[in-house]
Amino acid sequence: MKRSTRLALLSSLILVLLTCQLVASSSAQRTDSSSQARVVTVVVQATPANLTAITNVGMQQQQDLLVALYERVNPGVVAIQTVGREGGGLGAGFVYDKEGHIVTNYHVIEGATDLEVDFPSGLKTRAKLIATDMDSDLAVVKVDVPSEELYPLTLGDSDLVKVGQTVIAIGSPFGLSGTMTVGIVSARGRTLDSVRQSPTGGYYAAGDIIQTDAAINPGNSGGPLLNLSGEVIGINRAIRTAGSTPQGDPVNSGIGFSIAINIIKRVVPVLIETGRYDYPYLGISFHPELTLLDQEALGLPNISGVYVAEITPGSPAEEAGLTAGSRPSSLAGLLAGGDVVIAIDERPVRELGDLMGYLMSNKNPGDQIVLSIIRDNNRKEVSVTLGKRP
Repeated sequence: MKRSTRLALLSSLILVLLTCQLVASSSAQRTDSSSQARVVTVVVQATPANLTAITNVGMQQQQDLLVALYERVNPGVVAIQTVGREGGGLGAGFVYDKEGHIVTNYHVIEGATDLEVDFPSGLKTRAKLIATDMDSDLAVVKVDVPSEELYPLTLGDSDLVKVGQTVIAIGSPFGLSGTMTVGIVSARGRTLDSVRQSPTGGYYAAGDIIQTDAAINPGNSGGPLLNLSGEVIGINRAIRTAGSTPQGDPVNSGIGFSIAINIIKRVVPVLIETGRYDYPYLGISFHPELTLLDQEALGLPNISGVYVAEITPGSPAEEAGLTAGSRPSSLAGLLAGGDVVIAIDERPVRELGDLMGYLMSNKNPGDQIVLSIIRDNNRKEVSVTLGKRP
């Protein structure tokens, strides 16, 4: 059915379902001496057939939207195959610019001695590694191909992303390149461990992570997460697995994670220009979310926030006078006496993602922030000058 025909049908059906009020103009024939306009109301009852027709038109329009989006965006999505000392791997990426830069995950190319990039057109080429970012799990590679093969994707604004909005993932799950899946944004502000360890042995946190139920599987890593306008709002990074295939590959459980595009917009230009990106650094390890029982055992007020479990010696947090919890024998698994961070620059901190997402998306080493903390049941403001991750 042609677009014009569908629109005409939809318009006529809407007119059938709505109440139409026809109001005579001042020059129309008067009904009495009060000169009031004559009002005629026409009501037509809706029928199941009418509603079915409208539903079918809406579904067809949604289908056409997804088809058009895929045809426009897929030329800018590539499959990446790697060869390394421990075998091969696969993933996805997307064209970042007309100079041939392609963005993917660090873990896709980790340990690779040879990189192959496959375009939807059938072109296959080798790629050169430009720079990596282990903190957010990002990598930039470059290909030397004709400009007509390069379709840079449009970058959106992940700050505008809402839970519940429809999103699309395109990648190469299990080596099936050009695969499109559809879902919704199921949460915002998640955190994941980065790929890089800190000097204390733990892993740095990666913030501003988008959670989605769009099917993401091995091979989707590095591919784009898109909104219905075809803008990239994230890069697919990981899944929460619920089992594995006979080959040992993790299987999608309906919970996938994507790096917010606003992180990429800050990091990738610097990677291309300088080869590295420095993230702001506090030097704090935070306790997982405290339960009500934990709060009662520690004598804390019933508040939302993140509990300071450990402070790295010589870090900006130590220099600012923040306090970490101790581990008294009476509270075997808990920490007592530490600060609880409840806000950063007057922005509420209910969980670690609120803190890390704000730092990674808005701050640089050398910037000053103000942390609102609870210490000994009293609120206090502490200024901290951020360092860079060692």
